[in-house]
Amino acid sequence: MPAYTVTVATGTQWFAGTDDYVYLTLQGTAGCSERHLLDKPFYNDFERGAVDSYDVTVEEDLGEIQLIKIEKRKYLYQDDWYLKYITVKTPVGDYLEFPCYRWITDEKEIVLRDG
Repeated sequence: MPAYTVTVATGTQWFAGTDDYVYLTLQGTAGCSERHLLDKPFYNDFERGAVDSYDVTVEEDLGEIQLIKIEKRKYLYQDDWYLKYITVKTPVGDYLEFPCYRWITDEKEIVLRDG
């Protein structure tokens, strides 16, 4: 089962962090992954200025990663999140960067392409 390492960088602006649920989907030339919740047990994810890494395991090879989808869902109350960028390390060791540099508000899905 291929494993990807996903690194998420939150901005350093005031109130840039979030307590909301953040989900990631990888889209490749050979398929699409399941939606993965990015969460570490007993750890406060996506704090202001944080760079957090997560291991994402998929059932089969996705081919060359073309885009990623980020979905933010409310935890207790709605809060905004400033996402700087996401990097993905592929099973073969390649690094892809998906720049965002914007506020993610409400409960919605955004699509990021390799930059």
